[in-house]
Amino acid sequence: MKYEHIVPAVFLSRPNRFIAQVELDGREETVHVKNTGRCRELLIPGRTVWLEKSANPARKTGYDLVAVDKDGLLINMDAQAPNQVFAEWARAGGFVDGLTLLRPETTWGSSRFDFYWEAERTGRDGSEQALARGFVEVKGCTLEEDGLAMFPDAPTQRGVKHLHELAAAQGEGYECTVCIIIQMKGCRLFCPNERTHPEFGAALREAAAAGVRVLAMDCRVTPDSLTVDQPVAVTLKMQERI
Repeated sequence: MKYEHIVPAVFLSRPNRFIAQVELDGREETVHVKNTGRCRELLIPGRTVWLEKSANPARKTGYDLVAVDKDGLLINMDAQAPNQVFAEWARAGGFVDGLTLLRPETTWGSSRFDFYWEAERTGRDGSEQALARGFVEVKGCTLEEDGLAMFPDAPTQRGVKHLHELAAAQGEGYECTVCIIIQMKGCRLFCPNERTHPEFGAALREAAAAGVRVLAMDCRVTPDSLTVDQPVAVTLKMQERI
C-alpha cells in the first residue's frame, strides 16, 4: 500500500489516544494518530514521525501520523494498514494457492471475521478436490524488543474472542488463520505478549491446538509504503529475549 503526501515531523506529546502534538516545519501541529493502542515504546518525545497530509481541507486535523523511527527502525503504526496489506498480499497469491475469493468483514454465526476466502485445489494427479474455504483474523503488531515481535501491546478481550471464534469455525470444517502482520522488518520471532495479557496467550494456544494456523509476516516499510514481505517464526509461549 502507498501513502500520498508524506512529510517528516518531530513527536512532542500525545494528549489522548486520538491526537498527537508534533513539530512540523518549525511550528506545533495537532495531528490524528491512526492507532488507538498505547504505543508507549514508540511515541517518545524527540523521535521522527511520518505524517500523511489529509485530502480533506475541512478536517480538524490536517495530518495523520502513520509511522515512527524507533532508534533507526522504521515502524508503520497505522492500525488500518494490516488488513489492507494482507488483502494485497493474499490476492497476489501469497496466502493460499488457487485463491478465487477474498471477502472482507464476513459474518459467520454470531461472529464477524476480517476475511472469508475460497480457493480451488486439485490433487497431485490432477483430479479435482473439494473447494477449500476459511476465515482469517488479521492483527497488526508494532511492539518489538530486541528482535522479538509481540502482540498485544494492551489487553484485548476482542482479540481473545476472535481466537475462540476461529477455533469454533475450525471445528465446523473451515480452514482458519490468525495472521500477525508485523509492521516492520528485523524481527526474528513472534510470541504472545503474556506480560500484558496472559489470557490472549492462553487463547492463542487453544486456537492452535484446535487446528487454527498461526502465521506471522513481517513487512517492508518506507515512510510512504507498507508491503508484506517474509514469514517470521512463531512460538506460542512468551519469550523474554531471543
